[in-house]
Amino acid sequence: MAHQVKKNLGAILHHDGVEFRVWAPFAAGVAIASPYTYYDHGNKVDMTSEGDGYWSIFLKDVEAGQSYKFFVDTGKEILERNDPRGRALTASENGASIVADNEYDWGDDISFQRPMHEHIIYELHIGTFNRRDASTQGTFYDAIEKLDYLKELGITMIEIMPVTSMAYGNGWGYNPNSIFSIENSYGGRRGLMDFVKACHDRCIGVIADVVYNHFFPENELWRWDGWYENDQGGIYFYNDERGITPWGCRPDFGRPEVRQFILDNIVMWFTEFHMDGIRLDSTAYMRNTLGNNDDPTHDIPDAWSLLHEIATVAHKIRPHSLMVAEDNSGNSYLTRPTDQGGCGLDTQWGLNFPHAIRTAMGLSAPYPNDIGDQLLFRYNDNAFERVIFSDSHDTAANGHVRINEAVTPGQAASLEARQQTIIASAITLTAAGIPMLLQGQEFMQEGTFNDWKELEWEKADQFAGIVLAHKHLIALRLNTYGNTAGLLGQHTDIFHRNDTNHVLGYHRWDKGGIGDDVLIVANFGGESFTTYDITLPIPGSWRVRFNSSWRGYGSDFHEETIDLLTTNKAGNVTFAIPKRSILILSQDSKN
Repeated sequence: MAHQVKKNLGAILHHDGVEFRVWAPFAAGVAIASPYTYYDHGNKVDMTSEGDGYWSIFLKDVEAGQSYKFFVDTGKEILERNDPRGRALTASENGASIVADNEYDWGDDISFQRPMHEHIIYELHIGTFNRRDASTQGTFYDAIEKLDYLKELGITMIEIMPVTSMAYGNGWGYNPNSIFSIENSYGGRRGLMDFVKACHDRCIGVIADVVYNHFFPENELWRWDGWYENDQGGIYFYNDERGITPWGCRPDFGRPEVRQFILDNIVMWFTEFHMDGIRLDSTAYMRNTLGNNDDPTHDIPDAWSLLHEIATVAHKIRPHSLMVAEDNSGNSYLTRPTDQGGCGLDTQWGLNFPHAIRTAMGLSAPYPNDIGDQLLFRYNDNAFERVIFSDSHDTAANGHVRINEAVTPGQAASLEARQQTIIASAITLTAAGIPMLLQGQEFMQEGTFNDWKELEWEKADQFAGIVLAHKHLIALRLNTYGNTAGLLGQHTDIFHRNDTNHVLGYHRWDKGGIGDDVLIVANFGGESFTTYDITLPIPGSWRVRFNSSWRGYGSDFHEETIDLLTTNKAGNVTFAIPKRSILILSQDSKN
């Protein structure tokens, strides 16, 4: 199905008024009031049926900023409705739609373009990232105040958790109410534009997290024009068992008008907000009624074809956009190229990698895929078709806690917690994939992730050494010093594995050779070794580029000074390795 472009839906602003068009195929009539008032509804004017389920009207002298609402006559009752494509709302509940002006001075803004293997993502929740106080929602403008910090840290891409209008006006954002309107409490439409421009000014890209797999129960679209079947949601939703998800109602991905609704939303993110990528929440529950169980007998073919079309439209508008599928099923078709029958999305977000890290640290029961499996895993023979992380909003919530909290519960800033935090981040930033950090991870934010507890920014000073470790790791990941190019490469090999002593060694490379080959040796366990024998995969001299036991990262760290390792012809070497530590080495060009 091709993306429909013949209809201009919503409120289209002209110099002398506004053209309104809305889809209501089962309505007996549709009227509009603009301006709308809560008490008397304003002056309602009948809209004209276009004969194909659409209703339209042009109202002279209506201006940007003016409120409006539709009144849908079902033949039995009059339903008061907001515009499904309204670009702004007066409030998340019981509010009115607002005519928006798309004019914005982007200046010389150029879309952020960086190859996939050079992305360092930072997951950020606008409401808690930088709050004025515990009782005040964070805004886009509050977040802008911390962008210089993120740039100095080395972040190249920010993924903002959903910012569209939410049910009740707060939450994580995964309770969508109106997907074309930006949450007022965060700063609204203009605030998001200012945020994206401020990011681009610092060469930081922005990924929008969007939710199409469900809508909040009894949302703005629920039984929009009065019609529904089987006690389900009406024209925007499946009206059989496919309409049911654990969180709300699933859109009807097979209905052309609903597909256009979603595809137009994709277009909006790139054209109106200059986004650099999109994370599609729970594609597993878009394309399968059982989600991550991935039983093909419960597939939704309409969703598979829509995901293909989403990727096609996105890459047509923004060729270098990063399209991320949150999917934990391991299904390679999501990121398989379209000419090979796949959806053509760029990369996948899943939970196997963080679970494997926690298992390696002894924080959780054995997982089907251990850390060795995860270091070698790839989709379609492309290591960067994965977003990898040790913590995210999923792993640090829903009954779980941040990794430092899990290490020593109630003492999330303990020596052991700080050591393991660095290891977890180092594994993430040296593994093949697109690495991501969760907000506050780099300065030991404790506890769980939730939608009300603000980040404690004083910890960035208190744990300046941990922040510095993350800066160093990101610099190595990006080959800033010209001696770790292999961390940007496709290749990984595990050259040492000692499960008894919890020591793991792996080799990363792109083309190979001096300045390219990188070795990582991690001791996950609680035992220090004064002499540890290991065979490196490539003999010669290896310079230590990162040593997590360095006292610069923590004055109470058990530093073991290691500068240069020189092997014999077979690659054998003996060195000391402290407990809970990780080393990153690359070949020394001077030897």
